[in-house]
Amino acid sequence: MDPELIGDCVHCGFCLPACPTYVLWGEEMDSPRGRIHLMAQHVEGTPLTPEMAGHFDACLGCMACVTACPSGVRYDRLIEQTRAEVERVHVRDPQERAIRGLVFSLFPYPRRLRLLRLPMRLTGPLRGFLERVHPSLGAMAALAPEPGPRSRLPRLVKARGPRRASVGMLLGCVQREFFPQVNAATARVLAMEGCDVVIPPGQGCCGALSVHSGREDQAVRLAKRTIRTFERAGVDTVVVNAAGCGSSMKEYADLLKAEPEWARRASRIRTVDLAEWLAELGPVAPRHPLPLTVAYHDACHLAHAQGIRRQPRDLLAAIPGLTLRELPEPEICCGSAGTYNIFQPRAAAELGDRKAAGLAGIEADLLVSANPGCTLQIASAMRRRGGRVRVAHTAQVLDASLRGVGL
Repeated sequence: MDPELIGDCVHCGFCLPACPTYVLWGEEMDSPRGRIHLMAQHVEGTPLTPEMAGHFDACLGCMACVTACPSGVRYDRLIEQTRAEVERVHVRDPQERAIRGLVFSLFPYPRRLRLLRLPMRLTGPLRGFLERVHPSLGAMAALAPEPGPRSRLPRLVKARGPRRASVGMLLGCVQREFFPQVNAATARVLAMEGCDVVIPPGQGCCGALSVHSGREDQAVRLAKRTIRTFERAGVDTVVVNAAGCGSSMKEYADLLKAEPEWARRASRIRTVDLAEWLAELGPVAPRHPLPLTVAYHDACHLAHAQGIRRQPRDLLAAIPGLTLRELPEPEICCGSAGTYNIFQPRAAAELGDRKAAGLAGIEADLLVSANPGCTLQIASAMRRRGGRVRVAHTAQVLDASLRGVGL
């Protein structure tokens, strides 16, 4: 934990109404400034107690406080440093260690994650049993999507019409295995907008889940593998369609700062979010009408961590016939937050229910987001309400409009 970063906080309280856990519980130690106070205590010599670790674990890492802070406090870096410290010194109970070990031995490895596709089809009837075994297992079952057909993208998707750019594309882990249709739509949209899309084989996890959970060694290893993959592919711009992945990849140089050569290699590869890239590139492909009312949800690691809010809204609003509506409390996290809804299922469910209640009052045909975890989280919350919601990624809506097909 960096004492200088801790010292930047003046404890003004502007972060309080933006913090999801403070909004839920009104507990000072579950606010950003409260957690920074605990960080300072630990830096000054106070042992990291189970209670302190619990307050750090309860943080979603949504970065809404970074947006709200008038003093520029880098809470994003502080909480990642703190979580790494928690993983180093805090001894978790055996059951929690086992659950965390299971998650991080599966989710960052697409081939292993693929093995969950069939079991996830069977978890519905077992959900109550799994919940009794451990709340995290019940949460995983409740979040499970209905896996669609797998699709394999080619190594190169050629630009349609004059080539304007050549970009790499990250497939991701959850996106690749459970939302392959999003990756297919992303590649088509980029190609229709004049990009050669290079999709290197052998891609693995970018390390986002690991770095956000304090598993620094694993995150470094996965980051290096990702850098090597795109270096071999010969691209210097990588387009990412998952907010958490894009946020982490943009911070690779900082993650690898202890190894200057790797930090330099990381800085030579530019990471851009899909909406960010398309807004920068400018449209050339004609849009066809989509008579839909769309509710747009800000993924936290897109809006707060990357500062990308306007671009996806502008892209959607430019589609003829589409009506764009805003969800209430757009700055408050839906409760997904990477693995948060697995490790902190009760708090995540409360936040998901708030988001679902806001969505239910909008009368939208479609919920659109830019992160697979958000999609799973809000759809699960809607099911708890006894309702259903159609969900889509920004790429899928653009793809439907560019191709002139229904969604």
